[in-house]
Amino acid sequence: MSKRFRLLLVIILIGVAFSFLYPSIQWYFLVPQTKRDLSSGSRNQIKLYAERRAADTLRELQSMDPDDPVPEEYLFLRGKAKENYRTEGRTVPRVWTVEEIFQGYLSKEELLLTLEDSFREEILELKELKDRTIQLGLDLRGGMRVLIRANMEELEQTSGQALSAAEREDAMRRALEILNNRIDQFGVTEPQIRRQGDDLILVELPGDADRERMNRFIQGKGILNFHIVDEEALALFRNYQQKNPGAFIGPEGGILQPDILPAGTTLRGVYTKDAYGIDQLRGFTVITEQFGLSGNYIRDARVSADPITGRPVVNFFLTSEGGDIFYKFTSDNVNRTLAVVLGDKVKAQARIAEPIRDAVRVTGFERDEADDLALVLRTGALPVPLEVINQQAIGASLGEDAIRIGLQAVTYGFALVILFMLIFYKGAGLIADLALILNLYFMVSVLSVFGFTLTLPSIAGVILTVGMAVDANVIVFERIKEEYRTGKSAKAAVKAGFQKAFWAIADSNITTFIAALALSQLGKGPVQGFAVTLSVGIVSSMFTALVVSRLIFDFATDVLRVSRLSIMWRRVAG
Repeated sequence: MSKRFRLLLVIILIGVAFSFLYPSIQWYFLVPQTKRDLSSGSRNQIKLYAERRAADTLRELQSMDPDDPVPEEYLFLRGKAKENYRTEGRTVPRVWTVEEIFQGYLSKEELLLTLEDSFREEILELKELKDRTIQLGLDLRGGMRVLIRANMEELEQTSGQALSAAEREDAMRRALEILNNRIDQFGVTEPQIRRQGDDLILVELPGDADRERMNRFIQGKGILNFHIVDEEALALFRNYQQKNPGAFIGPEGGILQPDILPAGTTLRGVYTKDAYGIDQLRGFTVITEQFGLSGNYIRDARVSADPITGRPVVNFFLTSEGGDIFYKFTSDNVNRTLAVVLGDKVKAQARIAEPIRDAVRVTGFERDEADDLALVLRTGALPVPLEVINQQAIGASLGEDAIRIGLQAVTYGFALVILFMLIFYKGAGLIADLALILNLYFMVSVLSVFGFTLTLPSIAGVILTVGMAVDANVIVFERIKEEYRTGKSAKAAVKAGFQKAFWAIADSNITTFIAALALSQLGKGPVQGFAVTLSVGIVSSMFTALVVSRLIFDFATDVLRVSRLSIMWRRVAG
């Protein structure tokens, strides 16, 4: 490829890599620690923060002199105020005072709501930002420890028979396998999942995992069931509800069952997500206790967007047996209402217009919930119900001194490699060092965009890649020196050196990449982290050694017209 094309390619890749890396830079260096802690909390905690912060800000504004200018951090209030000024035909102020801000809102409640919306969006955006950054592993930062109990008693009640020791062991083995699949696909790299005793499972998750979301994965509260709404029983309930409003919510938020419902039916809450992503009860419906189809018959689940509304749509593809069951079920209930029940919550309702066989299309979910649901269904139903009995934050498994010493070793090793190349290969060593730094930059950028979890074994993979990248440059430089000693010009020696070194570098890196790829697929925990880092580093090091270094050499010989290479201490006549 031409030098111009290579230069353009390198510039584009540097820009793309920076866009990948910027979220991590922003998260770790530009976002205050207090904001990072808030964004790592639950959605209920974010809601409490936004409401409290909005109320405090409103009181602060009320306590200020009406003629004072609005503080800079609250200038976002001008947006809604300008709309109201224009709607009412009033002149929009050029300089905003506290009094003019209050006059720009129809009521204090509207002002309070605007403040709450702003504080909420700020933290939720940080929560999304965090998902696009490099996370630190258990050994470097700590994380969350979850102790889970397999509820064998509930499994026996469901199956209607006592479980043998072999059946209990099989249920635990399958539960461990499914948990591993779910958490791996959830995006948490290097989780530690191990069994404790007969019915306990310990899960250690690196970083600040979303507790609410993780509970959905661990407990399997994502399996859908399809029920029919009992219209007659629903009419009875509504008449009863008019006479007894507010009598159906228990002290812990559960749904209480009224005595007037016919046998075989049950009252369920209809829920939708609020602005914080928290389920809010919007009403009630009455469904048949017997479901028409279990989510266990779903062979695949994917998320798409509705072409009209843009809302997430979960598409379920049924097994052949499930398709037959669902076709008969929907055929028998045409023109009746189908309720989609997630756990014990009705998430969507739709009229059955015609029989459905192989594919089911369901709306009523937010994007993250739809993605989680599809993932849980793809990884299969848990063979035994799981319940979280303890959940706590844990500190880094390595002490601060061990981490500091490990990072110092990384820094010193990198610095010594750079110094060695400068001393041994002079000017060419500087080119190798630039390629080395760029290689590290590309590696970290790629790992960042995938939300990789960084541990000490991963850092070891980075250091090994640095050594391999230097090795590629050493092979090239030695070939250039050989050609240069034969009396070739600087330009000819560079060209011949890269051409003759190419296959040696490619062969060694490809074989290592194959081994690293196998480790990344078959390994777990620290082994997988090491292999992934090494795989990314191999691709990056080959690019920087063969493309970037060659581009700099060509620039020196073709553009700067360098006639003597600075690559060795013994002078060569030329």
